[in-house]
Amino acid sequence: MRCWWPDGLRGADPMMVAYHDEEWGVPVSGGRALFELLALEGFQAGLSWATILRKREAFRLAFADFEPRVVASFGEADRARLLADAGIVRNRAKIDATIGNAALLLGLAEECGSFAAYLAAMLPRPAPTRKQGDDWKDVPVTTAESDALSADLRRRGFRFVGSTIVYSFMQSVGLIDDHLPGCFLYRG
Repeated sequence: MRCWWPDGLRGADPMMVAYHDEEWGVPVSGGRALFELLALEGFQAGLSWATILRKREAFRLAFADFEPRVVASFGEADRARLLADAGIVRNRAKIDATIGNAALLLGLAEECGSFAAYLAAMLPRPAPTRKQGDDWKDVPVTTAESDALSADLRRRGFRFVGSTIVYSFMQSVGLIDDHLPGCFLYRG
């Protein structure tokens, strides 16, 4: 048995099931992987995660595998290329935010040693996991921790990092374990 969301309303989505079973909630520490998931969570705003997963490979191609140094160097020609790429979400604000966030992430990595070190300093203790009896209605969309991380990122100039996006990012990179009791990945 697994968490409820990979099954969707129309039955199991193999891509969502694979994401849940192999990635969601697994701790991530590499700067490129953290940047990719932060960027994809931002692109997801207003859309479904399944839409983003279906476009993930196109995103990786379009954004140089989310290598922050490369993305931070993108100029106007790259913006035009991205806006014309039907394989990704063509939203100028999200594209500009991803490019700008790459440069800001590099600054944070320089300041703190790495983006992972920054996150560890901001969230020094593991967030609690779901408890027996919890169901999907008990999983919040924001927490005091996501509020604080969001506020700090925004203060530093990051965009598309509201508390809900940040909380989803925290779930995806294993900063919080929101697998539900009954899920085979639940650690309790």
